[in-house]
Amino acid sequence: MTVSVLVDVTTSALCPGRSTCSQAIYINGIQQTVVGVFKMVVLPLLGQLADECGRKPMLLLTLSTTIFPFALLAMNQSKEFVYAYYAIRTVSYIISQGSIFCISVAYAADVIEDSKRAAVFSWITGLFSASHVLGNVLARFLPEKYIFHVSIALLIFCPVYMQLFLRETVNATPKQDPDSSSFGKVAKVLHKRYKSMRNAATIVVSSPSLRGISLVSFFYELGMSGISSVLLYYLKAAFGYNKNQFSEILMMVGIGSIVSQLVVLPLVITLVGEKVILCAALLSSIAYALLYGFAWAPWVPYLSASFGVIYILVKPSTYAIISKASTSADQGKAQGFIAGVQSIASLLSPLVMSPLTSWFLSGSAPFDCKGFSIICASICMVIALCYACLLKPEEGPSQDTPNPAEDLEVPLLRDARCSS
Repeated sequence: MTVSVLVDVTTSALCPGRSTCSQAIYINGIQQTVVGVFKMVVLPLLGQLADECGRKPMLLLTLSTTIFPFALLAMNQSKEFVYAYYAIRTVSYIISQGSIFCISVAYAADVIEDSKRAAVFSWITGLFSASHVLGNVLARFLPEKYIFHVSIALLIFCPVYMQLFLRETVNATPKQDPDSSSFGKVAKVLHKRYKSMRNAATIVVSSPSLRGISLVSFFYELGMSGISSVLLYYLKAAFGYNKNQFSEILMMVGIGSIVSQLVVLPLVITLVGEKVILCAALLSSIAYALLYGFAWAPWVPYLSASFGVIYILVKPSTYAIISKASTSADQGKAQGFIAGVQSIASLLSPLVMSPLTSWFLSGSAPFDCKGFSIICASICMVIALCYACLLKPEEGPSQDTPNPAEDLEVPLLRDARCSS
């Protein structure tokens, strides 16, 4: 709901009376970089904690943090509150961005057999697209002053629903050695945490499929996160778009994505496999980026957005490849580690995209191509496509086969209290 209106709110607060706001672009870039730095550690950590302490408490934690930033904008949309919103949203993104999907996918893998996981993951992302459509419909027709209030009510509903109805699928590791000193417990937990993160890296590096998909994820996220961080500001500056046009584009993509993920993907993936779906989606993402970058008229972004119907399949096909190449006990670790790899990409992209976009939107650009930064980002998707073509998806390891990393790893947080 808030995506399409945030550009107008932040631009009005930070650069009143102007359609181009380099300050907002830079703040978004700085926020994305800071979030990426911390997510490198936090995402794998949350994935491991989800394997040990349970999926439910981690989902409750990550979802609850999304409420607070929008509460500030619901109260006031002045310059000071917008700065406070960015600060709190940075903390919220560190904990929640990427981790909600990562833990949700691990939860689904707990209760779904291997052969049906790809279809289930497509349903998860398809329902996510459906929520985007509904949110954008509300953003399109609701008065701006009510959008943040309604979004807060919906965000509060999520953890309440999960607390009441979500069944835990993981048995938390029991607490031992209750008489150990606090310092000893902290030291032991930190040592085991380091050891577990090292073993998570071993799990990924030792598998050709996981190693390959991590490279695909890195370069795809490097390009796509850079585009996402500046796209709406670019459209506002280049074509004068407002929340209504943003909502229309996002609704169009969302409606098509629902069909592609809920209907097309489950039917096609059994015929062609995850790799073909992934390559087709990456090829579509390249067309998406190039059309935005070369957009010569206000209608071209609508054409570009239509490719989102296909490139949205990158996520479910990636989840399926990771899940298939991981044991049940390592689902959280593998998903979390590769999500950490993606976070590295998301922290690097704004370092180039923010100044490059601001430069080419300004009057001092060396030549007239306002979307030049987006064209550059498309190169990263081309590299991701090359790595995807080299993938050789493997069948999942037997659940009874011991993982060499698991032989080294003592259950983490054995001496710490895991909430259930």
